[in-house]
This record gives sequence, C-alpha cells and structure tokens, in this order.
Amino acid sequence: MPLSDLPRERLDLSRVLVYGVTGSGKTTLAAQLSIKLGLPFHSVDELCWEPNWQIKPEEVQRVLFTQLCSGDSWILDSAYGKWLDVVESRATVIVALDYPRWFSFNRLISRTLRRVIDKKPVCNGNVETWRQVFSRDSIITWHFRSYASKRRRILTWQAAGRPMIILRSARETREWLADLKP
Repeated sequence: MPLSDLPRERLDLSRVLVYGVTGSGKTTLAAQLSIKLGLPFHSVDELCWEPNWQIKPEEVQRVLFTQLCSGDSWILDSAYGKWLDVVESRATVIVALDYPRWFSFNRLISRTLRRVIDKKPVCNGNVETWRQVFSRDSIITWHFRSYASKRRRILTWQAAGRPMIILRSARETREWLADLKP
C-alpha cells in the first residue's frame, strides 16, 4: 500500500521493522526513527555479528530475536531470513525502503569505500577491509545476490495487506520522517 494510501492515524508505530535492500539506508532511518519516536532501536548487525566477523549461530539469533520481539516496543533495521518470521509476526508496521537498484548500489559503494579507508568500526569492533570488498562473500556481492528476493518480499507483504509504509526515494523518506509526529 503506497504511503499516500495509508491513513496515518491507523499506523501503530510501536514495533517497527525497517526493511530494504543492502545499502538502502535501513540503519540510518531506524536510528532516526528511534530518536523521533522515543523507541528503542536494535541494530541487527550489532546483535548478530561477533568480533572478527564471526556470525552468531542461527539458533542463538532466533532465541535472541524471539525475546527482543516479545517486547512492547522496538525498532529493527533489518531481519535476517533465519528469523524473519519472528519479526514479521510481531511488527506492527514495516517501513520498506524500495529504492532503485542504482541508488542503493551507489550508496553501498560509497559507504563501503569510506569504511575501508577510515577503518571506523562497523559493529562489535569489526572493520571493513579491501580483502572483504573483493571476496565472494563481500557486501557488494550480497547486494546483487539479495536484491531481487528482498524486493519480492516487499511486494508480497504489500499484496498481503501488511501495514506498510513504502518509501521509493531518499526525498520521500526525508519528507515522511520530517512529517512524522512523535
């Protein structure tokens, strides 16, 4: 359901999943929503990745997000497929960043290069490296592997009538956030 078709008074923004393709700006928007709404924001990457880029086991992630999502209010900046069903069943609204591929890819390239150069920690002390950029498991490769399935998921949720806000440009996102009442 496009943003303009959804009466704002009907939105329950107590449990928000910010969803979109890799590089779309999910984490940034989720952090901004947290400040604006006064709700706790949980960075999925911070919760799932250990130091030295070690991913927590799937069963540990599932328990963690089952507990987190049982709360009355939260904002998540993604949902990994391993426990997407947990988040989806508890989210009161999905904010989908449905940007064009070129836009999210340009954002991803810019962000990745900046992180490789400045060595600023991403999550739990992890830093991005040139080696990662050119590996077959790189975040850039992941963008190409996951783009179509993430967009299909957004369209499936929309067709199913899920409470959603679909934002199709950075400008639309800025305007929606500016108009949002705490």
